[in-house]
Amino acid sequence: MPLVRETVMDDWPALREIRLAALQDAPDAFASTYAREETFDEAVWRARITRGGSFLAYVPEINACEPVGLVGGYEAEPGTVDLISMWVRPQARGHGVGEALIAAVLDWARARQARSVHLWVTETNKPACRLYERCGFSPTGECQPLPSNPAIGEVAMTGPL
Repeated sequence: MPLVRETVMDDWPALREIRLAALQDAPDAFASTYAREETFDEAVWRARITRGGSFLAYVPEINACEPVGLVGGYEAEPGTVDLISMWVRPQARGHGVGEALIAAVLDWARARQARSVHLWVTETNKPACRLYERCGFSPTGECQPLPSNPAIGEVAMTGPL
């Protein structure tokens, strides 16, 4: 069973490592790139943790020491939280990690009195779209090009709290 917890300052090396792994594994899934973020220094990673809403997932049966997934929650505007940067290591997929990460952001959003959670997902990432739908999200009809690769489209989804 996955264990998800919000990051603390000492997690910055683990956050950096898993974020860079995500950017290498799925370069067309994020608004940023490995080349950009691998240059970030410790202060940038600590600043990400300071703003809150960063979560790491662990599955002791797979790897007790390093996180197998990450996700972020970001309050873009009052009442709406954006679910951002979700990724699960390939060996941990199918173990409930994605659902646990989504639940962590939903709980975080509820604690902030948000009314909805919004996300962008690449239209080609069908497994992620199905996961979000299983967790209660539905398409909004909004579309945009992926900032890191405008040849790929993203679709917006929202989930009520």
